[in-house]
Amino acid sequence: MNNEEVKKLHEPLFHIEKRGGVSKKKAWGIRGIGILVAVVIVSILAAIMLQADPFTFFGKMFEGAFGTTNRIWNMLRDTAILLGFALAIVPAFRMRFWNLGANGQVLMGAFACTVCMFYLYGKIPLGVLVPLMVISSVAAGMLWAAIPAVFKAFFNTNESLFTLMMNYIAESLVTFTITVWVPNGSGSLPPIIPGGLKLFDNAYILPILIIALLTVGMFFYLRISKQGYELTVVGESENTARYIGINVKKVIIRTLAISGAICGLVGFLLSGCMSGTINPQIHSGYGFTAIIVTWLAQFNPLVMAGVAFLVIFVNRGMKSGIKPAFGLTTEAFANIVTGIIFFCVLAFEFFIVYKFKYRSDVEEKMNAFKAKFKKKSAAKVATEATSDGVVASESASEAAEKANGAGDAENGENAAEKATEEVNKEEE
Repeated sequence: MNNEEVKKLHEPLFHIEKRGGVSKKKAWGIRGIGILVAVVIVSILAAIMLQADPFTFFGKMFEGAFGTTNRIWNMLRDTAILLGFALAIVPAFRMRFWNLGANGQVLMGAFACTVCMFYLYGKIPLGVLVPLMVISSVAAGMLWAAIPAVFKAFFNTNESLFTLMMNYIAESLVTFTITVWVPNGSGSLPPIIPGGLKLFDNAYILPILIIALLTVGMFFYLRISKQGYELTVVGESENTARYIGINVKKVIIRTLAISGAICGLVGFLLSGCMSGTINPQIHSGYGFTAIIVTWLAQFNPLVMAGVAFLVIFVNRGMKSGIKPAFGLTTEAFANIVTGIIFFCVLAFEFFIVYKFKYRSDVEEKMNAFKAKFKKKSAAKVATEATSDGVVASESASEAAEKANGAGDAENGENAAEKATEEVNKEEE
């Protein structure tokens, strides 16, 4: 064996390497393929487990999400809340600070709001109480997020574990407080403000409007503001940030304070606007789902709105449509389908960043096959074009012949008329 053959023998069939860059069109095409793969897998699963054809299955899914006016409002409400969670963590994630404590920060915001309602509702005017609820919620969320930020900035602690553990502390604090407020042992606090704070007699309009404005504000904050630029530089390289004069510790604490403030505002929306009460699971685990939303949207707040809508559509479609339509007694199948869809979408993100690089001899064969296929395709197109040209030429010739025939007939008629006129003149 020569050196080239030995090299090929030991070289793997393919290896994975990072792409130099992918256009947006190609990236969304890859994501679309991921969604199609998910649809195919879910259709097969539905046929096996539910004996349902794909059209019936996905029809029930759409019905579960959009079947009634109330379901549509619930879709918009849940989308707004999930988007609020995602907007809260996106500045931290852009800075490469992995904030896994959004659930706890939202819960603390809701807790502060509930404390204001529990002790002050009915004792002071609502016009004074509501601003106090908002300020308390935002401050509580900021404080809960600032604690791990300070430890990260000054002691370089692991922010993922720190923020994650603080979720459990927040839940335990709320659980204990409810047992103090409701000593009968039910563990449930009745609504303090029945129906929450309504706008146009609807408790969902205000949260949707606030989150919509917040989405636009966050987009411009990250894109054009100085602070948005600073947190991006810190996320790319702390050493580079220090070199150009950015105070890294200040940026970390400030960014987490902003994340906590948004979480606190979401807590106010959940507790003060929509439910009028609190429970340890009022966050519904959206803090972790928001990570998927943020990652799929590539930290773009406007794209996050669409991803959040897709996530809530799948979730509500499965639970409100598929579950009752097929008589499912648990949410196990709904969770399986939701997991498959998310897994496929996330898995195909891999192909946006990386590609397969095949061994040289294999790549040569693949390129030869591609060239042969393109040549055949080009020949087929040329043949079809030639055939179309011949047909068009024959049609044009026939049309010309008909036109000439019609012209000769017309000339003959004119000559006959002239001859008739001459004969008549001679007779006269």
